[in-house]
Amino acid sequence: MSTKQEDANLILKLYELRREDVMRKARNWFIMEFNPGSMQEIVDALMSDKSAYFRMVTTYWEMAASFVNHGAIDEQMFNDANGEHMVVFAKIEPFLQEMRTTFNSPNAGANLEKLIMRKPDAKEYLTALRERFKQMAAMRAEAASKAQAG
Repeated sequence: MSTKQEDANLILKLYELRREDVMRKARNWFIMEFNPGSMQEIVDALMSDKSAYFRMVTTYWEMAASFVNHGAIDEQMFNDANGEHMVVFAKIEPFLQEMRTTFNSPNAGANLEKLIMRKPDAKEYLTALRERFKQMAAMRAEAASKAQAG
């Protein structure tokens, strides 16, 4: 079992990885632009020039969740220090079973799912996040429309 200091150092190392330039761009795309409404939109992303971004973000958080699930990082500390894994999972969770079938990958997202679904309010929180994504997308569309008109 790791010490709290070791847990903190691992979280800081994970944070450093998130600061890498390509990873930062991938995270920005995933969080700000990628809002799948169907499995087909995930497939389309994977068949586009954004495929590497999708894979980079999802596998990064899947890896980080595996560290928590296997006891390398304290779960409470990890969840207190991070929230982005919830955002990533909220975007893919509605399509997770279909992703597993479509890509013949029965464990896709399993570490994130295991970590996040242990939270008592997980389902409600994920639903609230998805509503926030819709609101933010509408606000961005309105701002873009005003910018074009003005």
